[in-house]
Amino acid sequence: MKFSISRETLLRPLQQVAGVVERRQTLPILSNILLRVEGSRLSMTGTDLEVEMVGQLNASVDLEGEVTVPARKFVDICRELPDNAEIDITLKEDRLEVRSGRFRSNLSTLPAIDFPAVETSSADSQVSIQAEVMKQLLDLTGFAMAQQDVRYFLNGMLVEQGFGAIRCVATDGHRLASNYHQLGERTDEPASQVIVPRKGVLELQRLLNDCDEDVSLAFGANHLRLSTGPFQLTTKLVDGRFPDYERVIPRNGDKQIIANKQDLRRALNRTAILSNEKFRGIRVNFSEGLITLSTNNPEQEDAEETVPVDYVGTPLEIGFNVGYLLDVLNVIRGETVKITVFDGNSSALIEDPAVENALYVIMPMKL
Repeated sequence: MKFSISRETLLRPLQQVAGVVERRQTLPILSNILLRVEGSRLSMTGTDLEVEMVGQLNASVDLEGEVTVPARKFVDICRELPDNAEIDITLKEDRLEVRSGRFRSNLSTLPAIDFPAVETSSADSQVSIQAEVMKQLLDLTGFAMAQQDVRYFLNGMLVEQGFGAIRCVATDGHRLASNYHQLGERTDEPASQVIVPRKGVLELQRLLNDCDEDVSLAFGANHLRLSTGPFQLTTKLVDGRFPDYERVIPRNGDKQIIANKQDLRRALNRTAILSNEKFRGIRVNFSEGLITLSTNNPEQEDAEETVPVDYVGTPLEIGFNVGYLLDVLNVIRGETVKITVFDGNSSALIEDPAVENALYVIMPMKL
């Protein structure tokens, strides 16, 4: 195997592919990326057996071949080379020689035949969506995914496609985030649901960061594949049944509060400093034209602040995890936030006037 490529052409795709590779692996080959040269194309593949990323580039090829090379070392070498450097890569027996200018290095390799591939089935359905729209769907819901929950199906995101729309939902059992985008005219096709694991969601977000074109989503029985430009990301799915999110969304709220997002967020941040570090509880008192935030901790310290809001109704007190409230306010795009509640024991429905299809549910907590 022998080819040449410029540093600028190689570096970003290489970093994207290597980002999938976990630093600590039980199998040495999973710390490597697969390099395959065919025709005038260089293909790079990284995987952790759950997520697989493939990037394809044009290269000046002298000799076709394939091999695996340590991902981190290869990325670090290419990153430290000068701008606009030309890189010559040659496989010599079991070493990969990397040359550029007066620099030369030899990297250890492992046989390409031993490199694992993520098992996939044929796609049952496929949709096209703008990268910016897909990224917003993920960004506005991903924060609510559980982390290392025994209910493994919560450690991921529900992606539902059907009725001419695509919807993303995440919940950890204490809060829920939902957002959808209408792809075209509403159809009668039944909705299909898949659960994308947390690592898959994070890699999708990372890939879409620098993408401004349409992306293709292919839904299979055991995988979801996103294709865009030179990249193809395949993630295994979580085998489980996601909770019925429609039942969780409170529809009976009769008290509506409109607050300035920045004012409320800053007040929550200040008040939260003296909350119980373990439980993060905060009292929220709704009264005519005001929200009063108060908290205390085992050290007998306390804090209180009032925030002017648009509210007309009976006084009401609800306890919340302040972290959950701040997480929602951090993703809201508009200048105001709408909070709908029923009583002190009911969940709060939070909406973003700037993003019509996004909604958030936070369960109350006893203080």
